[in-house]
Amino acid sequence: MTRIDDTFARLKAQGRKAFVSYIMAGDPDVATSLAVMKGLPGAGVDIIELGLPFTDPMADGPTIQLAGQRALEGGMTVDRTLQMVRDFRAGDAMTPIVLMGYYNPIYSRGVDRFLAEANEVGIDGLIIVDLPPEEDEELCIPAQKAGLNFIRLATPTTDNKRLPKVLQNTSGFVYYVSITGITGAAAAEASDVGPEVARIKSQTDLPIIVGFGINTPEAAQAIASVADGCVVGSAIVKLIGEGRPVSEVLSFVAGLAAGAHRA
Repeated sequence: MTRIDDTFARLKAQGRKAFVSYIMAGDPDVATSLAVMKGLPGAGVDIIELGLPFTDPMADGPTIQLAGQRALEGGMTVDRTLQMVRDFRAGDAMTPIVLMGYYNPIYSRGVDRFLAEANEVGIDGLIIVDLPPEEDEELCIPAQKAGLNFIRLATPTTDNKRLPKVLQNTSGFVYYVSITGITGAAAAEASDVGPEVARIKSQTDLPIIVGFGINTPEAAQAIASVADGCVVGSAIVKLIGEGRPVSEVLSFVAGLAAGAHRA
């Protein structure tokens, strides 16, 4: 059982939906992003999704692309991202952390080394968006053997023929992408998402968390009501990119979390 599994078991026992928030490690600098990260649990965040900056983030829209650029220009590296998690864990041993990113930095570092370090600092799961199920031997299987959840994305174009392949080695939760396209591109609609969540649930017992296109407490509540919870990323990253105070960012997050928890 990982922290992610424990969290979903606790939320289920409480009859609550999960709220997951995304931030980019090192955006706009390490001190600010760590301050935001440390404040997320108190703002109602159940699971933290931490972006690993990368030069070619193909699945991300302009908001998160720019966050990654700011982080990289500020000197953010894999080492510093791992240290950021270590610093967070010094004060929080409970909140699950999912590292989201791309395979190249992990491959360059070496899979075994990276997984050992991820375990040591307290990362609980991985979302690596450019590794399809056909490449599970590269990272997914080793990650699970190392005790980390490997979380897979399903999308509106993941049909019933493809879905079992997507689900076969997934653990922790399934991340359902509510729209076709990149992050921050359009608004998620509960009427569209609900039937898709039900379709996925017919083939797995894993929680289904919905992301992309959620930027208000009302949207968080509506989407969480038809799933096991929701993720918000671009709307939070946008405020950080605008240079808003940490307190303002966390207040915005608290509103979103409250919306999801009302579902």
